[in-house]
Amino acid sequence: MLLLLLLASASLLLPWAGAGRIIGGWEAKPHSRPYMAYLSIRSVSGNYQCGGFLIRPDAVLSAAHCVAGETKVNIAVTLGAHNISQNERSQQKFHVDHWVIHPNYSKNHHVNDIMLLKLNPRAKLTKEVSYIPLPSHNESVGPGTTCEVAGWGWTSQTQNETSVLMEVNLKVQSNEECEKYFKSSYDHQSMVCVGDDDRKKSTWKGDSGGPLVCNGKAHGIVSYGRKCCIFPTVFTRVLYFGPWIHEELRKFALQDLPDSTSSD
Repeated sequence: MLLLLLLASASLLLPWAGAGRIIGGWEAKPHSRPYMAYLSIRSVSGNYQCGGFLIRPDAVLSAAHCVAGETKVNIAVTLGAHNISQNERSQQKFHVDHWVIHPNYSKNHHVNDIMLLKLNPRAKLTKEVSYIPLPSHNESVGPGTTCEVAGWGWTSQTQNETSVLMEVNLKVQSNEECEKYFKSSYDHQSMVCVGDDDRKKSTWKGDSGGPLVCNGKAHGIVSYGRKCCIFPTVFTRVLYFGPWIHEELRKFALQDLPDSTSSD
Protein backbone atom coordinates (compact mmCIF):
# COMPACT_ATOMS: atom_id res chain seq x y z
CA MET A 1 0.00 0.00 0.00
CA LEU A 2 0.95 3.54 -0.27
CA LEU A 3 3.56 4.58 2.23
CA LEU A 4 5.14 7.99 1.85
CA LEU A 5 8.88 8.26 2.47
CA LEU A 6 10.00 9.89 5.68
CA LEU A 7 11.97 13.01 6.41
CA ALA A 8 14.90 13.60 4.13
CA SER A 9 16.63 15.64 6.77
CA ALA A 10 16.67 12.67 9.10
CA SER A 11 18.06 10.47 6.29
CA LEU A 12 15.75 7.76 7.62
CA LEU A 13 12.32 9.18 7.03
CA LEU A 14 10.27 11.11 4.53
CA PRO A 15 6.50 11.62 4.57
CA TRP A 16 5.14 9.78 1.56
CA ALA A 17 4.19 12.14 -1.15
CA GLY A 18 1.38 10.68 -3.13
CA ALA A 19 -0.53 7.49 -2.57
CA GLY A 20 1.44 4.30 -2.84
CA ARG A 21 0.73 0.66 -3.46
CA ILE A 22 0.29 -2.21 -1.17
CA ILE A 23 3.32 -4.47 -0.86
CA GLY A 24 2.78 -8.18 -0.27
CA GLY A 25 -0.98 -7.85 -0.63
CA TRP A 26 -3.63 -9.04 -3.06
CA GLU A 27 -6.32 -7.60 -5.28
CA ALA A 28 -9.38 -6.58 -3.31
CA LYS A 29 -12.77 -7.98 -4.23
CA PRO A 30 -14.22 -5.29 -6.50
CA HIS A 31 -16.17 -2.68 -4.50
CA SER A 32 -15.76 -4.57 -1.21
CA ARG A 33 -14.40 -1.35 0.31
CA PRO A 34 -16.98 1.23 -0.81
CA TYR A 35 -15.48 3.90 1.43
CA MET A 36 -12.19 4.08 -0.49
CA ALA A 37 -11.38 7.35 -2.24
CA TYR A 38 -8.76 7.97 -4.92
CA LEU A 39 -7.21 11.45 -4.89
CA SER A 40 -5.61 12.73 -8.09
CA ILE A 41 -3.54 15.78 -7.21
CA ARG A 42 -1.94 18.34 -9.48
CA SER A 43 0.32 21.14 -8.29
CA VAL A 44 3.26 23.22 -9.40
CA SER A 45 5.61 20.42 -8.30
CA GLY A 46 3.85 17.75 -10.41
CA ASN A 47 1.05 15.20 -10.55
CA TYR A 48 0.61 12.44 -8.01
CA GLN A 49 -1.98 10.40 -6.14
CA CYS A 50 -3.10 9.73 -2.59
CA GLY A 51 -5.72 7.64 -0.90
CA GLY A 52 -8.58 8.72 1.31
CA PHE A 53 -11.86 7.46 2.71
CA LEU A 54 -15.46 8.64 2.86
CA ILE A 55 -16.72 9.33 6.39
CA ARG A 56 -19.89 11.22 5.42
CA PRO A 57 -21.57 11.88 2.06
CA ASP A 58 -19.88 15.28 1.97
CA ALA A 59 -16.53 14.50 3.63
CA VAL A 60 -13.37 12.53 2.86
CA LEU A 61 -10.48 12.05 5.30
CA SER A 62 -6.90 11.87 4.06
CA ALA A 63 -3.34 12.84 5.04
CA ALA A 64 -2.24 16.47 5.27
CA HIS A 65 1.14 15.79 3.69
CA CYS A 66 -0.59 14.98 0.40
CA VAL A 67 -1.08 18.70 -0.26
CA ALA A 68 0.65 20.67 2.50
CA GLY A 69 3.28 23.05 1.19
CA GLU A 70 2.12 22.71 -2.42
CA THR A 71 0.99 25.67 -4.53
CA LYS A 72 -1.81 25.90 -7.10
CA VAL A 73 -3.23 22.60 -5.93
CA ASN A 74 -6.01 20.90 -7.88
CA ILE A 75 -7.66 17.83 -6.31
CA ALA A 76 -10.03 15.40 -8.01
CA VAL A 77 -11.66 12.69 -5.87
CA THR A 78 -13.00 9.44 -7.30
CA LEU A 79 -15.34 7.22 -5.28
CA GLY A 80 -16.72 3.80 -6.22
CA ALA A 81 -13.62 2.73 -8.13
CA HIS A 82 -11.92 -0.64 -8.38
CA ASN A 83 -9.86 -0.21 -11.54
CA ILE A 84 -8.88 3.43 -11.45
CA SER A 85 -7.69 3.37 -15.09
CA GLN A 86 -11.19 2.55 -16.33
CA ASN A 87 -14.32 4.67 -16.44
CA GLU A 88 -16.47 2.31 -14.37
CA ARG A 89 -20.18 3.03 -14.14
CA SER A 90 -19.94 2.84 -10.35
CA GLN A 91 -17.51 5.74 -10.13
CA GLN A 92 -18.46 9.16 -8.83
CA LYS A 93 -15.99 11.97 -9.51
CA PHE A 94 -15.64 15.28 -7.73
CA HIS A 95 -13.53 18.39 -8.18
CA VAL A 96 -12.68 19.48 -4.63
CA ASP A 97 -12.68 23.21 -4.00
CA HIS A 98 -12.51 23.19 -0.20
CA TRP A 99 -10.34 21.29 2.21
CA VAL A 100 -8.83 21.90 5.63
CA ILE A 101 -5.48 20.75 6.97
CA HIS A 102 -4.97 20.41 10.70
CA PRO A 103 -3.66 23.80 11.84
CA ASN A 104 -0.79 22.20 13.77
CA TYR A 105 0.42 19.90 11.01
CA SER A 106 4.21 19.78 10.83
CA LYS A 107 5.98 18.46 7.75
CA ASN A 108 9.25 18.21 9.64
CA HIS A 109 7.89 16.14 12.51
CA HIS A 110 4.98 14.38 10.75
CA VAL A 111 2.57 15.34 13.53
CA ASN A 112 -1.14 16.08 13.01
CA ASP A 113 -0.99 14.52 9.54
CA ILE A 114 -4.70 14.76 8.79
CA MET A 115 -6.87 16.58 6.26
CA LEU A 116 -10.60 16.81 5.56
CA LEU A 117 -11.97 17.40 2.06
CA LYS A 118 -15.46 18.67 1.38
CA LEU A 119 -17.44 17.12 -1.46
CA ASN A 120 -19.87 19.35 -3.33
CA PRO A 121 -22.26 17.98 -4.38
CA ARG A 122 -22.54 15.25 -1.76
CA ALA A 123 -21.77 11.69 -2.78
CA LYS A 124 -24.70 9.51 -3.72
CA LEU A 125 -24.66 6.45 -1.46
CA THR A 126 -24.83 3.19 -3.41
CA LYS A 127 -23.58 -0.36 -2.91
CA GLU A 128 -20.26 0.77 -4.41
CA VAL A 129 -20.06 4.09 -2.51
CA SER A 130 -20.58 4.23 1.22
CA TYR A 131 -18.89 5.73 4.26
CA ILE A 132 -16.92 3.98 7.00
CA PRO A 133 -17.57 4.74 10.69
CA LEU A 134 -14.93 6.26 12.94
CA PRO A 135 -14.06 4.79 16.35
CA SER A 136 -15.81 6.10 19.44
CA HIS A 137 -13.92 7.35 22.48
CA ASN A 138 -13.50 3.89 24.06
CA GLU A 139 -12.47 1.99 20.92
CA SER A 140 -8.69 2.20 20.81
CA VAL A 141 -6.69 -0.64 19.25
CA GLY A 142 -3.76 -2.29 20.98
CA PRO A 143 -0.67 -4.23 19.88
CA GLY A 144 -1.46 -7.49 18.12
CA THR A 145 -4.74 -6.28 16.60
CA THR A 146 -5.01 -7.35 12.96
CA CYS A 147 -6.21 -4.55 10.71
CA GLU A 148 -6.68 -4.00 6.98
CA VAL A 149 -5.26 -1.41 4.62
CA ALA A 150 -6.08 -0.83 0.95
CA GLY A 151 -4.77 1.41 -1.79
CA TRP A 152 -3.74 1.95 -5.38
CA GLY A 153 -0.06 2.53 -4.52
CA TRP A 154 3.15 0.78 -5.50
CA THR A 155 3.20 -3.01 -5.09
CA SER A 156 6.95 -3.05 -4.52
CA GLN A 157 9.75 -0.72 -3.47
CA THR A 158 10.83 -0.56 -7.12
CA GLN A 159 7.70 1.18 -8.35
CA ASN A 160 5.68 -1.74 -9.75
CA GLU A 161 2.27 -0.25 -10.43
CA THR A 162 -1.31 -1.46 -10.45
CA SER A 163 -4.59 0.07 -11.51
CA VAL A 164 -6.79 -2.10 -9.30
CA LEU A 165 -7.38 -1.69 -5.59
CA MET A 166 -5.01 -3.80 -3.52
CA GLU A 167 -5.35 -4.77 0.14
CA VAL A 168 -3.28 -6.32 2.90
CA ASN A 169 -3.59 -7.29 6.57
CA LEU A 170 -1.18 -5.67 9.03
CA LYS A 171 -0.84 -5.82 12.81
CA VAL A 172 -0.75 -2.98 15.28
CA GLN A 173 2.72 -2.93 16.86
CA SER A 174 3.85 -1.64 20.24
CA ASN A 175 4.71 2.03 20.50
CA GLU A 176 8.24 1.00 21.45
CA GLU A 177 8.70 -0.57 18.01
CA CYS A 178 8.21 2.77 16.27
CA GLU A 179 10.03 4.78 18.91
CA LYS A 180 13.06 2.59 18.24
CA TYR A 181 13.23 3.67 14.59
CA PHE A 182 11.63 7.10 14.53
CA LYS A 183 12.77 8.44 17.92
CA SER A 184 11.10 11.74 18.78
CA SER A 185 9.22 11.87 15.46
CA TYR A 186 6.84 9.23 16.81
CA ASP A 187 4.09 10.40 19.17
CA HIS A 188 2.16 7.52 20.75
CA GLN A 189 -0.90 9.66 21.50
CA SER A 190 -1.54 10.83 17.94
CA MET A 191 0.04 7.98 15.97
CA VAL A 192 -0.35 4.21 15.58
CA CYS A 193 2.59 1.90 14.95
CA VAL A 194 1.74 -0.74 12.34
CA GLY A 195 3.53 -3.43 10.37
CA ASP A 196 4.10 -7.05 9.42
CA ASP A 197 6.27 -9.04 11.82
CA ASP A 198 7.79 -10.93 8.86
CA ARG A 199 8.58 -7.63 7.09
CA LYS A 200 7.00 -8.83 3.85
CA LYS A 201 3.85 -6.70 3.77
CA SER A 202 3.29 -2.96 4.00
CA THR A 203 1.77 0.17 2.58
CA TRP A 204 4.06 2.15 0.26
CA LYS A 205 4.15 5.17 -2.02
CA GLY A 206 0.70 6.12 -3.23
CA ASP A 207 -1.16 4.61 -0.27
CA SER A 208 -0.85 7.79 1.80
CA GLY A 209 -4.12 9.02 3.23
CA GLY A 210 -5.81 5.62 3.08
CA PRO A 211 -7.51 4.10 6.13
CA LEU A 212 -6.29 1.54 8.66
CA VAL A 213 -9.48 -0.48 9.22
CA CYS A 214 -9.73 -2.39 12.50
CA ASN A 215 -12.93 -4.11 13.58
CA GLY A 216 -14.84 -2.41 10.78
CA LYS A 217 -13.84 1.15 11.70
CA ALA A 218 -11.21 3.60 10.42
CA HIS A 219 -8.61 3.79 13.20
CA GLY A 220 -5.69 5.21 11.24
CA ILE A 221 -4.52 7.16 8.20
CA VAL A 222 -1.43 6.12 6.22
CA SER A 223 1.18 8.71 7.15
CA TYR A 224 4.89 7.86 6.94
CA GLY A 225 7.52 5.15 7.10
CA ARG A 226 11.21 4.41 6.72
CA LYS A 227 12.93 5.37 3.47
CA CYS A 228 14.95 2.17 3.35
CA CYS A 229 12.54 -0.45 4.67
CA ILE A 230 8.86 -1.38 4.84
CA PHE A 231 8.72 -2.03 8.60
CA PRO A 232 7.38 -0.45 10.70
CA THR A 233 5.04 2.25 9.39
CA VAL A 234 3.19 5.06 11.12
CA PHE A 235 -0.49 5.93 10.84
CA THR A 236 -2.28 9.01 12.13
CA ARG A 237 -4.47 7.92 15.06
CA VAL A 238 -8.02 8.90 14.07
CA LEU A 239 -9.41 8.55 17.60
CA TYR A 240 -7.07 11.25 18.89
CA PHE A 241 -8.39 13.71 16.32
CA GLY A 242 -12.07 12.99 16.96
CA PRO A 243 -12.86 16.45 18.42
CA TRP A 244 -11.14 18.24 15.54
CA ILE A 245 -12.88 16.07 12.93
CA HIS A 246 -16.33 16.65 14.42
CA GLU A 247 -15.77 20.39 14.70
CA GLU A 248 -14.75 20.63 11.05
CA LEU A 249 -17.71 18.47 9.99
CA ARG A 250 -19.97 20.85 11.88
CA LYS A 251 -18.53 23.70 9.83
CA PHE A 252 -19.07 21.70 6.65
CA ALA A 253 -22.74 21.40 7.55
CA LEU A 254 -23.10 25.11 8.18
CA GLN A 255 -21.27 26.65 5.26
CA ASP A 256 -18.47 26.27 2.76
CA LEU A 257 -14.94 26.59 4.05
CA PRO A 258 -13.20 29.90 3.20
CA ASP A 259 -11.28 29.83 -0.07
CA SER A 260 -8.09 30.51 1.86
CA THR A 261 -8.14 27.00 3.37
CA SER A 262 -8.17 25.30 -0.01
CA SER A 263 -5.41 27.17 -1.74
CA ASP A 264 -1.70 27.24 -1.06
